[in-house]
Amino acid sequence: MIRKKILLLLAMSMVVIVGCSEDYLDTVPTDSISEEAALSSTENMDLILNGLHRMMYGQNVLEGATSSRSGESYFIPSFDAIGGNAIHSSPGNGWMTSDLKWTSHTNPSSTTNFNLWFQRYHFVETANTIINKVAESDFTETEDLNKILGQSYAYRAWAYLRLVTSFSRGYIYGTPSSDPGVPVLTEAGAPYEGGPRGTVEQVYVQMESDINAAVSYLQNASAADNKSNISLNAAYGIKARIALSKGDWATAAESAALARDGYPLLSESDWLSGFNSYDLSEVIWGGQVIDTETNYFQSYFYFIAFAFNGSLNRSNPKLISKELYDRIPDTDYRNQAWLPLAPNTNSAASNDQGGSYETDPNYDNEEDFWAAWSEIIEKYGATTAHNTHPYMNVKFQQKNPGSIDPDDVIYMRSAEMVLIEAEAKAMLNDVAGAQDALDVLGSARDSAFDKTAFTDQASLMDEIKWQRRVELWGEGFSYHDNLRWDEGIDQTNSGASFTLYGDGFIQDKPSVNDDWIHKIPQSEIDANPYMTDADQN
Repeated sequence: MIRKKILLLLAMSMVVIVGCSEDYLDTVPTDSISEEAALSSTENMDLILNGLHRMMYGQNVLEGATSSRSGESYFIPSFDAIGGNAIHSSPGNGWMTSDLKWTSHTNPSSTTNFNLWFQRYHFVETANTIINKVAESDFTETEDLNKILGQSYAYRAWAYLRLVTSFSRGYIYGTPSSDPGVPVLTEAGAPYEGGPRGTVEQVYVQMESDINAAVSYLQNASAADNKSNISLNAAYGIKARIALSKGDWATAAESAALARDGYPLLSESDWLSGFNSYDLSEVIWGGQVIDTETNYFQSYFYFIAFAFNGSLNRSNPKLISKELYDRIPDTDYRNQAWLPLAPNTNSAASNDQGGSYETDPNYDNEEDFWAAWSEIIEKYGATTAHNTHPYMNVKFQQKNPGSIDPDDVIYMRSAEMVLIEAEAKAMLNDVAGAQDALDVLGSARDSAFDKTAFTDQASLMDEIKWQRRVELWGEGFSYHDNLRWDEGIDQTNSGASFTLYGDGFIQDKPSVNDDWIHKIPQSEIDANPYMTDADQN
């Protein structure tokens, strides 16, 4: 899709060249590896999947796309920037300001929309190729083959979920039987012409079929090599997300419980350790970033972590909403993940209170102002060029703070699954069930948590929404949460700056505001013979 679709052959050749044995490279020239050879064995198909695992976090190497705004490393923090949950304290070096201002996803010519569409359809195309090759061949069914097929179906379901929930009206508040979705493509190979927009309902039918197939294959598959692979638990997690996004509450609750089985919630020390390793007990699915293939200044931690040594971070620590943070009880250890009294040392801070104790209302003398800054710099390993700001985030910490070294990217945690289960049961009006699910997380984080304080659906949902905003802060959920809840954005009391945020400061709810929907890349409409300008959102 999109203009000259990258040849799958090229993408697979790159993966095969990297991963094959010396004997294979000796017998097959690196410029003539055929698609047939790349799909000739489970070992080679596994290498193709390894390419997708790396593309989840790595810089975009696809022909016709750009390395900026690559993979989940960019789109996780981008969705929280658009959704208003991860607040920027200043323009920094300009990265993501268009997301904050809502001038990127509403622009059909933006790189953000292009890469989100183009990369996700590459996942679809690669999955199609593997699925169809196995279907037309005489491979013997083995646990390893099932693992490959299971992951391929899961990746296709995941990609379509990212696409339809970004480029279409929400399932719950929309009319899915007639609302335009995204093209549903299941064939592989040239001429890569794309296809017409299916309805939202048709996309969901495909996603549900795919994730059910993924679960079936992975139930009879060999174990995942590591957490970068899509395991059976991760497939259940994707299934839970799909069901939640359409209001299939029973399936969401059941699948979320299955997804988190065997992934215990983090202890206090682990929760506060920085979310920089996919080895944490809660992590169901995540990218183990390989040193030689890191994103450097396009990495996840570049966009979200305080101490990462990049210009976006040094001048622009990311903030939690004042309203959100001020509701965290003293008995909840998550209050240590943000610093409400950090001095505002940035003279370019967007709230116009930075640079001096004289402008920062939390300090009345220079000595205390700079002593507080020095303590934060030392404790969290930032450089002396880093600025601090009230309500700044220290939830995300590098293994090697103050550097640009790579850290893992987390895609799915069991805490999210607990909250999906709680929300789904609340929406089913199963008050006791929702209380019990919510208590699993609440009691783990807050020593004084009392599930009986939430006695009806409304109070339960208010608490669940707050818990998601705090627990999953910076993990990319707020944009799609707002779509599901049909809630707008109002940053009036959050600490965000109207000057910095512009149109993103206040937005009406999605059901009456189509600006929530990403524009389809204009280059796709221009090149796809099945689309016209009338198909634009």
